[in-house]
Amino acid sequence: MDSLSLPVLNQTIIGCRKCPRLVKWRERVAREKRFSFKDETYWGKPLTGFGDPRARVLLLGLAPAAHGGNRTGRVFTGDRSGDWLFAALYRAGFANQPTSIRPGDGLKLKDCYITACVRCAPPANKPTIRERDNCLQFLEQELPLLSRVQVVICLGGFAWDGALRTLRRLGHKPERKPPFGHGHEAEIGPYALLGCYHPSQQNTFTGRLTEAMLDAVLRRSRQMVSRE
Repeated sequence: MDSLSLPVLNQTIIGCRKCPRLVKWRERVAREKRFSFKDETYWGKPLTGFGDPRARVLLLGLAPAAHGGNRTGRVFTGDRSGDWLFAALYRAGFANQPTSIRPGDGLKLKDCYITACVRCAPPANKPTIRERDNCLQFLEQELPLLSRVQVVICLGGFAWDGALRTLRRLGHKPERKPPFGHGHEAEIGPYALLGCYHPSQQNTFTGRLTEAMLDAVLRRSRQMVSRE
């Protein structure tokens, strides 16, 4: 484990076939495709994190979208959730441009790294408990490699629980489990967790998450790291 680095870990993630249901689903979607993307070659494999390896802020999502990250090969890229997220990261100064539709389109993140609890697109966006636990081992290895991270923004309750489980595995155990909520904060060992509703269409179309709410969370993360 002493020789583990982000590139080595990422190759391990990409080659993972531990969850038969997820492997079958992600590859089926990549073969059958959505009609609007019928001429594109889908990624159809697990996704790694991406961004600034010296980031102090980590954004943690649930899993890749079937026709988003599973298509493009980068989490939150090529779907409506990503449209919201990258626009907000640009407004907050974490991204150099407000949009991203594919890797190699010029997007660069500064002081921010994005990853997910589950690395394969799950059917109905609902991984099983075993699938979640299989994948959290990657986050458990990834987080210490991002040695400057201070704040973990958890995009949704699934990510909040995933972060708590991962930190517990790393030896950081809160006295009691802090509840998830938008804007909720929790100090866990050397990390601060910051809750945010997931920028899914279900939340953004209904107004449960607004641009102002997402902007406020990102501003708060900047305030938290600037205290150091």
